[in-house]
Amino acid sequence: MEASESFLAPWTGFFYWVGVAGVAYWTVLLLRYLRYIVRVWVTGNPGAVGPHLGAWAVVTGATDGIGKAYTEELAKRGLKVVLISRSQEKLDQVASDIREKFKVETKTIVADFQDRETIYSKIKAGLEGLEIGILVNNVGVSYSYPENFLDVPELDKLIDNMININCISVCKMTQLVLPGMLKRSKGVIVNVSSIAAVSPTPFLAVYSATKAFVNYFSHCLNVEYKRKGIIVQSLVPHLVVTNMSKLRKASRFRPMPGWFVKYAINTVGLESETAGYPYHELWVWLIHMLPRWVVDESATRLAVKSKYNLLKKQKAN
Repeated sequence: MEASESFLAPWTGFFYWVGVAGVAYWTVLLLRYLRYIVRVWVTGNPGAVGPHLGAWAVVTGATDGIGKAYTEELAKRGLKVVLISRSQEKLDQVASDIREKFKVETKTIVADFQDRETIYSKIKAGLEGLEIGILVNNVGVSYSYPENFLDVPELDKLIDNMININCISVCKMTQLVLPGMLKRSKGVIVNVSSIAAVSPTPFLAVYSATKAFVNYFSHCLNVEYKRKGIIVQSLVPHLVVTNMSKLRKASRFRPMPGWFVKYAINTVGLESETAGYPYHELWVWLIHMLPRWVVDESATRLAVKSKYNLLKKQKAN
């Protein structure tokens, strides 16, 4: 016993300071995380988005889900709104509701983003002369249900549509709007990606890849143009109650679009990439912390369960 104690004696001070350093390290990390929570999710940056950026906001996929919620929130902040979607009937209804509720001017443009050949000249004409301060690239499409790549129904069509809607639309809409922002040295572009961009998602392979494209594209543009007064933000949300997610019941981890956007819009200017919602940010953190095989196994089990439930609902209908 005495020999053991005599052996450890020279190391006592070393282990003491290692322990102090460890406690200090984790204390600093905790304080930084608490500061992040207060800065992003409690205080936020509510003044970042408003008419000072420009009189008009443009939102794609503006008649449902997250896009509609952004449209309403932007109108609430006093911005005139251009709504772009493929259904004139839905556009008219949402635009009418916004004008009545928020007393702002609206404009609608019918566009099916599956068609990459003709719509952008039409959109360009519709945006001509508008002082656009914010662009929300929200339009997107996903699988009907998770599936192995080669077993996806009408695979060729899905590949074309998903690239046109999820990727090409983001590039082309940015190309149309960004020059006007640069002339005024201010503007915000919000690109709605997905948590599937943060972690490759088996059984949603094409969707996951297209959303990763949006995430990388957003990051690159933010670096290229932030010194010129332009903010480009990538949103990587988890599930929100929308038509695309096919969820109908909201929960703490699966919010309604309006609740999600109230958080997300206040992160502009603070975070260039964000889940947009505190509980979704927790999911992103877990994905980064867990081993890849654990994430893949969890995603596979979720995909199998989701496929079973969605096909069951389709048969019931």
